[in-house]
Amino acid sequence: MSVPVVDVWGPAAPQARSSFPSAPEPHEEWSLPGGTAWIYYSPLNRRQLVQPVIVSDGFSHGPSNLDQLWNGLEENGQYRFVSELHATGRDVIIVGYDDRSASITDNADAVIDCVRRALSERVGRSKLVVGGFSMGGLITRYALARMENDLAMPDHETSLYFSYDTPHQGAWLPLSLQAFTHFAMDKFADHPQAGAALIHFSNLLNSPAAKQMARWHIAKADDTPGQAPEREAFLQALEEAGGWPRTVRKIGVANGADTGTGNGVSADTVAVRCEGETLSDTWLKTQAKGEQTLARMQKAGETAVEVRAGGLPEIDGAPGGLFSAPSLQGDPGSFGLVALLMTLLGNTVDAELITTSCFIPTVSALAAGEIDDQDVLYREITPDQSALDAFLAAGSNQAHTAMTEELGGWLVNEIVSGG
Repeated sequence: MSVPVVDVWGPAAPQARSSFPSAPEPHEEWSLPGGTAWIYYSPLNRRQLVQPVIVSDGFSHGPSNLDQLWNGLEENGQYRFVSELHATGRDVIIVGYDDRSASITDNADAVIDCVRRALSERVGRSKLVVGGFSMGGLITRYALARMENDLAMPDHETSLYFSYDTPHQGAWLPLSLQAFTHFAMDKFADHPQAGAALIHFSNLLNSPAAKQMARWHIAKADDTPGQAPEREAFLQALEEAGGWPRTVRKIGVANGADTGTGNGVSADTVAVRCEGETLSDTWLKTQAKGEQTLARMQKAGETAVEVRAGGLPEIDGAPGGLFSAPSLQGDPGSFGLVALLMTLLGNTVDAELITTSCFIPTVSALAAGEIDDQDVLYREITPDQSALDAFLAAGSNQAHTAMTEELGGWLVNEIVSGG
């Protein structure tokens, strides 16, 4: 399945456009503050911007990769999202960022400038459609709300806002994964095979955007999990901007089920364990509700470090879009990524392995409740619980931002009928 916007593997990937099929050359390219807009006109509009749909990239490392985005939206999924929009006469503007891990509020400047440019270039009076994938939905949500709240800014002239598996109530990055990454980076930063990847991934988890997105964050292995100050500041900024754009219809889709059915990952279970050249009896568990030892990590020849946590829900197995980490090596998922790092460090990983976990709980993607609450995480979601005017959840829990006919087709129909 297609995963267009989340790519958390190694430091070389942002420049490795050749690892994805080449995107067609955009008809135009706009330079934005902190980003770029790639414009693909509908064949029906004769190279004129008539009915613009602005689509924002999401969280990752480094600059946006157009080839990767195009691959996810058009070439590697079940549904050709851009082509279907083009067939309805919609022009597609893809917004990318110079640094996808930069602050949401900073990258919103690129969206605001793109909206202004689209309005100035538009032929006719069609309203805009604006939204994004993953964190791109938060960036565009904040940008539109800010434009409405700031009297010095022009009317965004947008009729429809959409989000695609966006962490409206926060994302889940397994605490044991965060702890291992920081522990291993501290111990093995100079390792010839794994050192660069560990530094990269640890820095990514501690980036401004990751801190703003993650509901629970730790900056180092022995931290107490909680909301990072950066997240609290972003939530305050979002509230001051009005929380949501108020003059638009708000719709969204989730890559997770809305029936309350989890993804099958059991709580308080060893997800990955290794032994070998550099690590001794090192293991990570899935999250449980009560107090638990979440991870045991030991560099060979040194004292073991244990990570304890409590008071969190059983969120690894919750309904939602699954954590995916696409790379040149494949799509290992969250704990699968840890297993790869362990292997690079010269260790043997147990054959029984839980590879993935929930990343964006359905209740978060549909803005239907706080993800802190076990009962809310696993309940069936009804329209009256959501801050969105309309939504669709996937029939089953699937990879975060996977472009499917079910979700993509519904979104295009909503854009045509309401945008």
